[in-house]
Amino acid sequence: MKRYFSLTLITTAILAGCATTSITSDDLAKGYNSIQADEIAKHVKVLASDEFGGRAPSSEGEKLTLDYLTKEFTALGFEPGNGDSFFQEVPLVSLEADSDMVLNIGGKDYQYKKDMVMGSSRISAQEGIANSELVFVGYGVNAPEYNWNDYEGLDVKGKTVVMLVNDPGFATKDPNLFTGDAMTYYGRWTYKYEEASRQGAAGAIIIHETAPASYPWSVVENSWSGEQFGFVKDNNNMDRVAVEGWVTVDVAKELFTKAGLDFDTAKAEAAKGAYHVDMGDLAATVNVKNTIKKSVSYNFIATLPGSKTPDEHIIYSAHWDHLGTDKNRKGDQIYNGAHDNATGTAGMIEVAEAFTKLGKRPDRSMTFLAVTAEEQGLLGSKYYAANPVIPANKTVANINMDSLNLLGKVKDISVVGIGKSQMDELLATAAKEQGRTVSGDPKPSSGGYYRSDHFAFANMGVPAMYAGGGSEAFDEETANYRKRMSLVLRGCYHQPCDRYRDEWDLSGAVQDLQLFYKVGFDISQQTQWPTWNENSEFQRK
Repeated sequence: MKRYFSLTLITTAILAGCATTSITSDDLAKGYNSIQADEIAKHVKVLASDEFGGRAPSSEGEKLTLDYLTKEFTALGFEPGNGDSFFQEVPLVSLEADSDMVLNIGGKDYQYKKDMVMGSSRISAQEGIANSELVFVGYGVNAPEYNWNDYEGLDVKGKTVVMLVNDPGFATKDPNLFTGDAMTYYGRWTYKYEEASRQGAAGAIIIHETAPASYPWSVVENSWSGEQFGFVKDNNNMDRVAVEGWVTVDVAKELFTKAGLDFDTAKAEAAKGAYHVDMGDLAATVNVKNTIKKSVSYNFIATLPGSKTPDEHIIYSAHWDHLGTDKNRKGDQIYNGAHDNATGTAGMIEVAEAFTKLGKRPDRSMTFLAVTAEEQGLLGSKYYAANPVIPANKTVANINMDSLNLLGKVKDISVVGIGKSQMDELLATAAKEQGRTVSGDPKPSSGGYYRSDHFAFANMGVPAMYAGGGSEAFDEETANYRKRMSLVLRGCYHQPCDRYRDEWDLSGAVQDLQLFYKVGFDISQQTQWPTWNENSEFQRK
């Protein structure tokens, strides 16, 4: 059924501070209804094909991906977004640790991938720790605004810190502790290694647990082994700890017992307040041998110039990369990354095409940014934020697309980081036209707002929206389908089985992309820019 926009909503938008426009509701509907499931599927099939080899940065798969995006956006009439180029260079270095390593603690060798995954962010052929004393530092957090410092009064120079994943709010569910069940940036593995480095530690080990990490050990195996990308820096990352990595919770429990400690008791104490304790005479030794390759990867950027204020941009983002190919793996070696994130990249193309269906271009420019190396720690978007093609004071808002809804139509739409900005209100207005409501983050403990590329824009001060899917199935048939397919998707996160499937129901993805299109259009016509809410940790700079 086609859906058209009511003049009432357009009038309401004008009264709310929008400029008048010659774009009619029929024009809007043409773009809205041009977003189709079969078109999304067509793009995903190409991007997630074996030919593209898992779209690793600086690979042949990257070249194929960039060529595909260039072809599609050129055909749509978009202009290069970076001067006369569609590309922004992102200098990277890849470090691949030799898998022939063992972690020795307390006289026992722990095996790579089975028990632990270790590596080094230092751009060095060989790094290691030798007889480095272990210190448990709770959650490894130094957060003055929460009056919390696990390192207070502690000198960890030359030592290896061991810490829990996530943050204390998740453990206690206390809404007054950090942000309760919703993970903060302090719960992210990236922060924990950064803070351990600032404290002068020699090594940093995170204890993996599935619930607080929000993913199983297999994700650690696949995501932190093989090539690991980072930025090329003048200091070769020598300000980072020498060794960083993960151990399984079973290994952790064994180590705590050897140290004369009880893991569950120490974990409970760590959630009560800033906490650290020496782990007896346990010391760690591991050598990391790196194969180093310097390369250049690329962010892709394309723009449809606005008709009135073309220097002001609404930026849609998605990451084009995935984990590539693991030639050491038995069986299927290609991480096709169909859901994560060929769907988001395909969705970006569909929304871009929708804007070309209007009889007149929106007032502001519509810019589409496909970033590299998201899977390596949001590197492409971080680089863009540090070297913005469009200045922050000309970037009105960001709408991010990462892993679209494959579970069919829903009656709500989930907003990750709900309550942070006025973007929620714009989304709610558009969702109402679909008969949908806005709901909160379905899994706040995973810290989703700090785990995708909109986070870089938020740090720039740009209001950024990350939404999609929902929890309330459209009908009983869809509910049954969701139960079946969600099991498949959950088991395929960062696995070779994340590939395109004909049985996907992309009608829910269509719903969401139509909302993203409408929200972007509404922002493009408003006189006032969206703002952060007062209680948000992000504000315009």
